[in-house]
Amino acid sequence: MSSLRTRLRVPSGAAPGETVTIRTIATHPMQSGLMPGPDGVTPPRNLVERFHCSFNGRTLIEIDLGPGVSVDPYLEFDAVVHESGEFVFTWVETDGSRHIETAAITVG
Repeated sequence: MSSLRTRLRVPSGAAPGETVTIRTIATHPMQSGLMPGPDGVTPPRNLVERFHCSFNGRTLIEIDLGPGVSVDPYLEFDAVVHESGEFVFTWVETDGSRHIETAAITVG
């Protein structure tokens, strides 16, 4: 079962050709499987290993995350929008589970 929760901040509208800032945070423990917990037991590896964002089917950004990434990874990036459409955000965890969210933007 996934322990991933996400929040997005995507503008609802923009002018054609405008650069918009996209912000996302994934609430996740990011267990590397290397450090013991308070009880002395080392938890299994549980990471967000990959992040992908597309807009209207075109990849905007794709990131491989690793054990060096902090708990609750925060990502911020810019995108130039020329048309209305939908951003699709995908986070992939160590066990292969995927968390997908979408956000629409209106250009005009």
